Amino acid sequence: MQMDFAGAEGMTAAVTVFRGGVFRIEVAPGGGRKRVSALEKYGYLETPEEDDAQVSEEGRTVRFRTGKGSLILNRDTFCFSLENSAGETLLAQEKLDFAGEKTEAVFSVEKEDDFVGLGDVSRERFFHRGSKITCWIRNVKSYICVPFFMALKGYGLLLNSTHKSVFDMACSDPDRVRITANGGAWDVYLFLGADFKELLTACTSVTGRPPMPPVWSFGLWHICNNISNARNVLEDARRYRELGIPCDVIGLEPGWMEKPYDYSTEKTWNGERFPLMLESFKFRKRTFIDALKYGMGYHFELWLCDDYDLTYEEERRRDRNYRIREEEVIRDTEEFDRRLGVDKRQDKITKPETPWFEHLKSFVDWGADFFKCDASDQVNNHPDRLYGNAMTDDECHNFYPLMLMRQMWEGFAEHTNRRPFVFTPCGWTTLQKWAATWTGDTGGGAATLCGMFNTCFAGHGLTTNDMSANTVEGIHFGYLLPLSQINNFSCWKMPWLWGPEILALHRYYASLRSRLIPYLYSCMRKTTQDGIPFLLPPAMEFPLDPRCRTLKNEYLLGPSLLVSAFTREVYFPEGEWKDYWTGGYFSGKQTQTVGRPDGRGGGLFVREGAIIPFGPVMQYRGERPVDEVDLYLYPGKRPTCFEYYEDDGISFDYLKGKYALSVIRMGRTEREAVLTLEPDAESRVTKWSATVACRKAPEKILADGKGLDFTWDGARREIRIPRLPRGTVKIVF
Repeated sequence: MQMDFAGAEGMTAAVTVFRGGVFRIEVAPGGGRKRVSALEKYGYLETPEEDDAQVSEEGRTVRFRTGKGSLILNRDTFCFSLENSAGETLLAQEKLDFAGEKTEAVFSVEKEDDFVGLGDVSRERFFHRGSKITCWIRNVKSYICVPFFMALKGYGLLLNSTHKSVFDMACSDPDRVRITANGGAWDVYLFLGADFKELLTACTSVTGRPPMPPVWSFGLWHICNNISNARNVLEDARRYRELGIPCDVIGLEPGWMEKPYDYSTEKTWNGERFPLMLESFKFRKRTFIDALKYGMGYHFELWLCDDYDLTYEEERRRDRNYRIREEEVIRDTEEFDRRLGVDKRQDKITKPETPWFEHLKSFVDWGADFFKCDASDQVNNHPDRLYGNAMTDDECHNFYPLMLMRQMWEGFAEHTNRRPFVFTPCGWTTLQKWAATWTGDTGGGAATLCGMFNTCFAGHGLTTNDMSANTVEGIHFGYLLPLSQINNFSCWKMPWLWGPEILALHRYYASLRSRLIPYLYSCMRKTTQDGIPFLLPPAMEFPLDPRCRTLKNEYLLGPSLLVSAFTREVYFPEGEWKDYWTGGYFSGKQTQTVGRPDGRGGGLFVREGAIIPFGPVMQYRGERPVDEVDLYLYPGKRPTCFEYYEDDGISFDYLKGKYALSVIRMGRTEREAVLTLEPDAESRVTKWSATVACRKAPEKILADGKGLDFTWDGARREIRIPRLPRGTVKIVF
């Protein structure tokens, strides 16, 4: 439902109520008109289903009551307050001022409240009370900004804008949050929820949820040194296969271009390093890319820099008459004529009638499976620019990465009818719909994890860093992230250059990652449904545990695995945990100094209730069918369920229902553990097996009342079931 209001001094407001505890408030200043954000104008935001609400008036206030809680709006000032379903005030707005092109809103907040979100704005903290944060994309300092935060008290706020904004999170005043935004508008979404996960699900009903990426993207990537030539690339690729280190992607840095860092649409291959590429393609001869893809099973990536005016294409996609809608241009273009001169174009490379992706089609036809869109000029300020849609940099700077992501995603999909994969370090609201990210030029150490936490709390978790591939700790961390890349841009991080210990680590961790891909892929499928990243900060999974709010060196990879990195001090949250390396058990809500065996770079722990599908080791996706799945199970007192997901990994057929979803259920009492396997009729798996963690040996294992073969490993306290039948299995102690 939506209601419009007229207020003092010509101000107007609209309140919309959506399902799932979502409200929207739009306020236009007196004498002005509603400003439409770039996100809305170009269709980046989703529109959830509207919901009914009980509406009542109390003096000069209007209350909108839903099952999640209430929004109370002051009809004179258009300030609001939020209440939960118990009637407790969560957030109260005290002030809303418009001054020229700036808007200021002030809120009183509870002393015990704290806030997460806002994107990659810090590598030191992820709870932001006492901080002042500028949402403006900058190199290294803040690659990803999202003007959205969540509070421990059970609410979230999203500012619908691409302008620069400042979030003073009880920094200047310990009792107040102050939001200052450019653009002369006030358009916010408000969310109510029991915890961070519920709030993220509500928020991503507006900002969108990711599609399934291609399955090969979850394998290891090797990005070659910038000065590599075709022979070097093939040698690196061959070494991975010879050494038995699973690897799915080979990529090139900007040295592949004839003109390094070529921003134009005229870019071509470096003829000295990659000779005869044009001639080979013209006469349909095999290239080094063909050898990579068809000879060795790799997918192929090219580095890209971007400074093209993407707004022309945005307008074309919005208005198929190919006209800029002048009635929606906010600025006075005559003013820009005087200030910038007659030529208002932002650059000398843009071809207004040609979409950016058009010139990339030939590289896709050569064999490029995706492009690494570097931060390059995306992070630079351009205060003198007027873009083709009449936006200035104040509105377009933060918006640019989104345009790039979507045009790359849609361009690839339209050209190939295959799932796209877009990779960039930069982003703003809705980035999770279009791209995966890495943490830019920040290395592969512990600080990058804190930055990842901040993006996860803003709804984006398909991410990685530049692995510290020649250190034991960096290898452990780099392989156990949602994505995994070794970037050799100006380095020599090849696994075989750093001695037998490092080489053995790469072989082990790459093989482990290969086996984990069915688990990661299934976790990703759940993210596409509920918007919750599968890289989980402990504070998101255990929001009521104050200790988890300080943990910066451990995280959950999916629901079942706890990873610790760059520390031997591990805090175990609520529940029971099993050391994957040693087989030892730990009780929750305590900190332990945990050793690790030789050949391991950090901690890896299995959570009570875990259901983890392991696949076979493959040197690359598609080397063989995933027809055997080995389940690692840790039955807990609380029943758990896992949906093992399969599709073809490449096409859009999964959107038509062409996938398999096998369900594994599990629970435990003092006397028995019960496992239920329900394979999908369309599943490719022909053999299921299981390793079951339990503290004592079983007396017997039954399936359909008959005994089932098993072995017991007393040292690790694990049961091995070599063939797990469909249906119910009982482990009797």
